[in-house]
Amino acid sequence: MEAIILAGGLGTRLRSVVSDLPKCMAPVAGQPFLYYLLKYLGTCHFTHIILSVGYKHEIIEDYISKNNWPFSISYSIENEPLGTGGAIKFAMTKANEDQVLIMNGDTFFEVDLEAYYRFHSQKKADISLALKPLSDFDRYGTVETDKNDKICAFLEKQPCQKGKINGGIYLINRNSSLLNIGKDTFSFETDVLQKCTTNSTIYGFSSSGYFIDIGIPEDFAQANIDFKER
Repeated sequence: MEAIILAGGLGTRLRSVVSDLPKCMAPVAGQPFLYYLLKYLGTCHFTHIILSVGYKHEIIEDYISKNNWPFSISYSIENEPLGTGGAIKFAMTKANEDQVLIMNGDTFFEVDLEAYYRFHSQKKADISLALKPLSDFDRYGTVETDKNDKICAFLEKQPCQKGKINGGIYLINRNSSLLNIGKDTFSFETDVLQKCTTNSTIYGFSSSGYFIDIGIPEDFAQANIDFKER
């Protein structure tokens, strides 16, 4: 299996607690956060990982070169920021499999990947999102699905008692026309997902597995507690 990790984030909101590093290299319980993503993919028997990098990518490459990994690693290097959509589209040129897993480099979401791949195939989806059910939150927007798990709406951030959020993991058909929108720099969330829900095969796979997004200092601190215990 093949995966792309979007690892070009600047980590601007973490500067108060983390030195000037790519966000995926923020130290969590003694290891770069990227370590946990790679370890997870290794236990799931992935054979090829594509790191989509940009900001200070030399730090990531140096770390990767000093460790042994149970899969091959390629780099998709952005000379200038392409947005999440542009980064995925560019990294896809290095992919070989028909279905490619996409992960955000600042989010860990423990999903049953075997069931996720099966869901994606059974739905004949172009794109499947891993959705995390949460309660009492206001940091994330919510995702609405119909009775067949097809995504029908993305709602803005607001205080929410109960809902499902985009967990930052996607399964995408490598040759999907949804990524061919006529430009190289674009947002995957805004220009693809939100604009294509009404007439495309985009589905949501719910998972109750462990979820953490280290994008803000509070959750970064929580990740240091969680991964030390885990």
